[in-house]
Amino acid sequence: MHSFFLPPNAWAQHLFLEGSEAHHLLRVLRLKPGEDVTLLDGRGREAVCRIVKTSRQSVELAILRERTHPEPGSRVILAAGWGKAARRGWILEKAVELEASALWFWQADRSQFPVPGDIHAKWEGQLIAGAKQCRNPWLPELRTLPGGVDELIAAAKDCAHKQALVESDYAHQAFLDDEALGLPGDTVCVVGPEGGFSPREVHTLENAGFKTLSMGTRILRWETAAVMALGLHWWKRQEHAADKR
Repeated sequence: MHSFFLPPNAWAQHLFLEGSEAHHLLRVLRLKPGEDVTLLDGRGREAVCRIVKTSRQSVELAILRERTHPEPGSRVILAAGWGKAARRGWILEKAVELEASALWFWQADRSQFPVPGDIHAKWEGQLIAGAKQCRNPWLPELRTLPGGVDELIAAAKDCAHKQALVESDYAHQAFLDDEALGLPGDTVCVVGPEGGFSPREVHTLENAGFKTLSMGTRILRWETAAVMALGLHWWKRQEHAADKR
């Protein structure tokens, strides 16, 4: 069944798809009244809907059944040092698939370009596309932190667990192992940009209570480290979920 996105503030007694979502349903998939689709709002709500009526630019839907997925009790925030755009879209998609609760782009000392102060609409569109593909009912929160490591530390002040995934040439407190994964509450995982953390940033994060963790002796690209961290946390949460069944 095809999936579509409708923002939470657009859900009402009568539901309407417009814009790019309506275009995709009408012009690309060529769906007709009487066919069923899945609707997501990115905040845990999922509904199976029937197409009631179509016009040139909108689609009216009726809810057949609906459910609200509870927010996960173990949430991972990926804080990625700002870098080139080449792999950013890939990171956005993987963050949705691996159920990151938030994705923060922060201005690192070795970032090659300044992080923008505002969220680009294109980024949100990539998150939505990923959510529809993998049927994740929760969209990660997007945030930019142009104030560098100090703003990152302030943003993470209420997180229960703070992890800085440092390169192998830095001294570290522990290895990213089973005990650091899938923890209850919010865990912020910080990775550096393509040039890695600066010594100043590692020192500042340690002084702020971040646990410096190693992911092994291999030098990993920033996007590899980011997706591996998300994947390991996701695997541990799946293991916890299986144990409860």
